[in-house]
Amino acid sequence: MSNETLADKQAQFDEFFMITSELPVNVVPLEAGKPVPASDDLESVMPYAFRIAGEMAAIEAQALRPLRNLGDHAAALTDYLNHQARKIDLMMSYILHQQDDETCRYQTVKFGGGGIIVSTTSPYETGTLAELKLFLNQEAAAVYCFGEVIACQQHGDDYHISFIFRSIREQDQELLVRASLHLQTQQLRKRAQDKQE
Repeated sequence: MSNETLADKQAQFDEFFMITSELPVNVVPLEAGKPVPASDDLESVMPYAFRIAGEMAAIEAQALRPLRNLGDHAAALTDYLNHQARKIDLMMSYILHQQDDETCRYQTVKFGGGGIIVSTTSPYETGTLAELKLFLNQEAAAVYCFGEVIACQQHGDDYHISFIFRSIREQDQELLVRASLHLQTQQLRKRAQDKQE
């Protein structure tokens, strides 16, 4: 990504759907000259809670997939397993929130599979690299990755900082895409319900 122009990075950022939503995010700028780990090496620097959270989500999806083929007989079993999975999700959410550092916590303005836009009280320079921890409360999940500032725009007294993902696991990027689509579906249902009332 280092040979890409800012316009190239902005085009990559815009390739993914983004949804307006506030998520807690930790932003820790990297020291000058500190390299961003490659996506293949990301797990070696990732806090353990983020690693196991990703593995648990993958296991859950794989475990429930075969039950879909059993038809009506599996409905009660599927319900039971979904309740058990929800209990595990709640516990995992608690563990992940222990990784949330209030001193570097901000809120997203938008997020998607290509990056995030964060609201801050001070500007960030374009090209700044940062460690990012996103906490998806509704999904009982969190994402650990690295980003690069590609835009900084003033909005009133705040700044909206656009981070493109520089190093992120593929399954975490897919999680963000699914979460953004899930939120959009909820928003569309609410809008339709509000129109009926």
